[in-house]
Amino acid sequence: MMTLFDDSAAPQRNLLPQDGMVQYYGAVFKHDEANLYYQQLLEQLAWEHDQAVIFGKHISTKRKVAWYGDQTFEYTYSGILKRALPWVAPLQSIKQQIEELCGARFNSCLCNLYHDGSEGMAWHSDGEKDLKKHGAIASVTFGAQRKFGFKHKLNKKTVYVELEHGSLLIMRDQTQDHWLHRLPPTTKVTTPRINLTFRTIEGSESSR
Repeated sequence: MMTLFDDSAAPQRNLLPQDGMVQYYGAVFKHDEANLYYQQLLEQLAWEHDQAVIFGKHISTKRKVAWYGDQTFEYTYSGILKRALPWVAPLQSIKQQIEELCGARFNSCLCNLYHDGSEGMAWHSDGEKDLKKHGAIASVTFGAQRKFGFKHKLNKKTVYVELEHGSLLIMRDQTQDHWLHRLPPTTKVTTPRINLTFRTIEGSESSR
C-alpha cells in the first residue's frame, strides 16, 4: 500500500519548554499529494463564514469554516452551537493517515479557510467543555505557509513555528491548560491556507 507521507517526516522534540507537549512533524505529505488535497478540500468542503459571539456581540468573520465528524456532533465553539457534517472522502483519508502517524484517534475536524495573511486567529486555548480532557489535537496545514505562536498563560513566554504546506503539528497533554496559541496576521502572505484541526469530542452526540 502506497503511503502519502514523506519518508523523511519525523516529530521534533517538544517545542514547549514546560507545561505541555507540542510536536511539529514538518511536511508529512509529499508535495504533489498535498497540492491535490488542498484543491479537493477547497472545492468539496461546505465552507461558510464563521459565526462567533464576542463580548456579547454576534459577528461573522472573513475566515470560512466547516465542521465534520463521525456522528451528528453538537459542539459549542466561540459561543455558537455547531453541528458536524458527515465526513467527505479527502478528510477521511487525511484523518486515517494522521491517526496512524501520531497514534491518536479523532472523531471530528474543525476546518478553517484563511483567504490570505490578513486573516488570522487571536490568542486562545481550545478548552471547550466537550473536548476530550488533555486529548491530542492534530493541526494539518495545506496552502500558504504561516507563522503559528504559543504563549504561556502565566509567565508569557512565547514560542513560534512556521507551519508549511502539507505539515502536521500535534498539541498534547496539558498544553491547553497552560498555553494560548494564535495565528498572527501578516501582510507577507497573499494566498489561501487551509487548516484542519482533528479533535476528539466526548458526550456531545446528538441522535436527531
